[in-house]
Amino acid sequence: MPRRPRPPITKDPNRNLLEIISTSLQDLRPSDRKVAELTLAAPDFVLNATVDQTARRSGVSEPTVIRFCEALGFLGFQDFKVRLAQSVALGMPATHSVILPDDSVGVIADKIFDYSMNSLDWARKKLDKDELGKAVDLLLAANRIEFFGFGASGIVALDAQQKFPLFGVPCTAHCDSHQQFIASSMMKPGDVVVAISNTGQTKGVIEAAKTALANGAAVIAITGKIGPLVDHCTVPLLVETLENTDVYTPTISRLAALTLIDILATSVVTRRGQDYNSRVAEMKRNLAGMRGSL
Repeated sequence: MPRRPRPPITKDPNRNLLEIISTSLQDLRPSDRKVAELTLAAPDFVLNATVDQTARRSGVSEPTVIRFCEALGFLGFQDFKVRLAQSVALGMPATHSVILPDDSVGVIADKIFDYSMNSLDWARKKLDKDELGKAVDLLLAANRIEFFGFGASGIVALDAQQKFPLFGVPCTAHCDSHQQFIASSMMKPGDVVVAISNTGQTKGVIEAAKTALANGAAVIAITGKIGPLVDHCTVPLLVETLENTDVYTPTISRLAALTLIDILATSVVTRRGQDYNSRVAEMKRNLAGMRGSL
């Protein structure tokens, strides 16, 4: 079998190696992936281990360990460990420590907290602030806002709807394809759709976005990947995360999208002027009183 070409991703010296491994897991051979998962779960062990020790703990052969290093673009195990040492010294800013079946509850808690915070930081660095500004401008000028999403993205849409006082105009969330199509069919210039799909390929959301655009409304797409939805929107907001297919991985895409909704809502309310801000503050004080937390 011919050797796979080395991924160009490792040519960027500014990228953390652990980050590279995390994003490359699905491109590796199954045996190579075992070495990758060990490196993510126990980088300090790999740093201090020999090829033989790394192979035995990964459950693979020594040549597989070498092949894994070469697949990432390194000359060998020692070359790989030099870059790994640099990455560990800088912390683990964008990796998910693989959760193992025998991990204690405390270890699982630490791993998920670390992964969530680090992946959110990754999303923050990747977010296009210019496109974000355009989205805020659209929301500020909107007559009404409709949020569309399914599944985890539907949860984000519902969260956005309950923040409608911050947006200052009527807001509705639709998590049903028929309702999305009906709502988008009734939209007009001056209205805004916020279409949410982590994959960027959700057919119902894409059809609703196309319909809204055809009726003159603007469409803001919140997506984790470049996909068909981006072709049918006015402003794309790419919220890239390091989500992978590991069965234990938390749904970081949902957390990132919820954070972006908070950013949009807060940005809109702060730009509506002092009078509006005072009204929002009064509303929150009254709400606190209803909760008995004055």
